[in-house]
Amino acid sequence: MTTGTNLTLTASDGHEMGAYRAEPPGAIKGGIVVLQEIFGVNAHIRDVCDRFAQEGYVAVAPALYDRSSQKNAELTYSEEDVALGRKLREEFSWDDTVLDVDAARVALSGEGLKIGTVGYCWGGTISFVAATRLELNAAVVYYGGQIMPYVNEKERCPLLMHFGARDTSIPLSDVEAIRRAHPEAEVHVYEAGHGFNCDRRGGYDEAAATLANSRTLDLFRRLLA
Repeated sequence: MTTGTNLTLTASDGHEMGAYRAEPPGAIKGGIVVLQEIFGVNAHIRDVCDRFAQEGYVAVAPALYDRSSQKNAELTYSEEDVALGRKLREEFSWDDTVLDVDAARVALSGEGLKIGTVGYCWGGTISFVAATRLELNAAVVYYGGQIMPYVNEKERCPLLMHFGARDTSIPLSDVEAIRRAHPEAEVHVYEAGHGFNCDRRGGYDEAAATLANSRTLDLFRRLLA
């Protein structure tokens, strides 16, 4: 059984943020920076970290909302909290967020680990941007809905992306544009909607989540060992 711990990370600009870290029960295969949805580092994101730890990875989820007016934010999936999450993410810049991802990356690489990122929804776009700007060994994107403004930035590591064919927030035309702009990336579209990986939400799709997770773990096994 994985038991996670809370810690503090410091970004290169001096900003301090909380983070959740899950340790493997046995040998360590690599490090993964887990990037939250708009709901913060909540129970689901901690569970995602725990699952990666069970697979042999040190998983760290930085509390990206700690730059906002609501530190330690853990939101539910209600309409009110969706609106709050959208508000909080606008209180700081994408550049700030990349600094926070890099703080987690630096902490893990300092332990001699190869590093990958994986992000979901808002965190999916952050994982994409991190792949274009940071020194990573792999990056995974789950239904990143704000990639288009950054679509012409070139990834610096192998990139795997998962989208849902029934995702009403990400047009398939955007997915195709992303695919064309990143011909070396591995892009998959599932018969599912938005948030299909989150088993705490109504949009959870077990078949899509299981297949996407197997592809994600395969990438990490190949590139983080």
